[in-house]
Amino acid sequence: MRQFDLSPLYRSTIGFDRLFNMLDQTAGIESVPSYPPYNIERTGENAYRISVAVAGFAASDLSIETKENTLTIRGSHERSGETEKAKPEVLYQGIAARSFERRFQLADHVHVTGASLENGLLHVDLLRELPEAQKPRQIPIATGDAKPAVATSKAA
Repeated sequence: MRQFDLSPLYRSTIGFDRLFNMLDQTAGIESVPSYPPYNIERTGENAYRISVAVAGFAASDLSIETKENTLTIRGSHERSGETEKAKPEVLYQGIAARSFERRFQLADHVHVTGASLENGLLHVDLLRELPEAQKPRQIPIATGDAKPAVATSKAA
């Protein structure tokens, strides 16, 4: 794969650092982790759901964290109470019992609203909430006879 040098763009742009970091990350990834499998669903106009297959994990084995537009889901199978004698002899192991960490990049103004664990699936619900200043609004058009309404504010 070709390597692209984005450093000249860093000098001439302001506020696009996150975009360039994501491009750098995708260019540097050679293999995409496939465990655990997941689905991303749209459940409403501004609502989404991430479903992660976590069969064999209890709620206490899982952690969900958001930080700087990154959602991180971790699963840990570290059992300190089990001893070698308490473990059964496994003749064939087809169920993966390994720890994992899965990261998702969230768009601006997307927040986690809840999480639930049912039937071996971890569901993380997301909601996109735009601030009032960024929502579309109608601007009235004044005709020749009517004067446009001017917003006035009083000095405090």
